[in-house]
Amino acid sequence: MPRFMGHRAGVESVRKMLKACSELGVRFLTLYTFSTENWQRPRREVTQLMELLAGLLRNEEPNLQRERIRVRAIGRLPDLPKKAQENLTWLIDRTAKNTGLTLVVCLSYGGRSEIIDAVSRLLREARKPEEVTEHTFRQYLYDPEVPDVDLLIRTAGEQRISNFLLWQAAYAELYFTDTLWPDFRKKHLQAAIDDYHRRVRKFGKVVEPDEAS
Repeated sequence: MPRFMGHRAGVESVRKMLKACSELGVRFLTLYTFSTENWQRPRREVTQLMELLAGLLRNEEPNLQRERIRVRAIGRLPDLPKKAQENLTWLIDRTAKNTGLTLVVCLSYGGRSEIIDAVSRLLREARKPEEVTEHTFRQYLYDPEVPDVDLLIRTAGEQRISNFLLWQAAYAELYFTDTLWPDFRKKHLQAAIDDYHRRVRKFGKVVEPDEAS
């Protein structure tokens, strides 16, 4: 199967996950949609992906409204083609007042790029070293309102985070599955969440047995 057909199949998984997350009470879902490294793929594939993206940003709006989903985006968004940028801005504005799940799409995104861009902004504003704390640094990330990652799910048997949310995922619980993204459904998400709830999150501290129960 051509890779582009796989991308189309993956769109259905996004729809299923949005519905599943809404039903399970997940408040934030961040999807690694297109990375900074993905620009290095064959030009034809990139063009097809950008055309697919631009269309989805318009066509999925009724579904998002029905589920009360709010859309946000992070990454080097000016790198996107004009049509995709316009449709993305339109969709973010149209869903801004929704109170259900927040969907964060990562577009032209890389964790290292986000940190570099944050440092560049700090330098341009000539912040003093003593002013730079974790809290202030967070304000220079692409979207400071996006919370830290609780659960990071990696599909297709891959066991790496691939430059994804390096700052926000510092204490994320990692979950790996052999299931391919186009095949990923609610039962797989539920399995990941169940596994997450069995873990003890220490955040570098010592957790006593009675605290872990």
